[in-house]
Amino acid sequence: MKFVTVRDFRTSPAQIWKQLPEEQEMVITNNGKPIALLTPLSDANIEDTLKAVRKARALNSVKRMQEVSMRNGNSLLSDEEIQNEISELRKG
Repeated sequence: MKFVTVRDFRTSPAQIWKQLPEEQEMVITNNGKPIALLTPLSDANIEDTLKAVRKARALNSVKRMQEVSMRNGNSLLSDEEIQNEISELRKG
């Protein structure tokens, strides 16, 4: 995977677009930190690519929620306690 700085992206966009099909993905960085992902698209694959990206984001969100839940000790709740929490939230 290739990393490209924001500065390089601004000053040499044609070179980056030319390399993208070969690289398949490039990470744009700002001050050494990743801020965006470039991936080639076409009319034929845009929907599938967007679906895959959205699915990956959703899975990452669920994973983060599970990690927070484990840290908070929620993994020790019984089924009854979980149902009670759901009922209370639905009332509100």
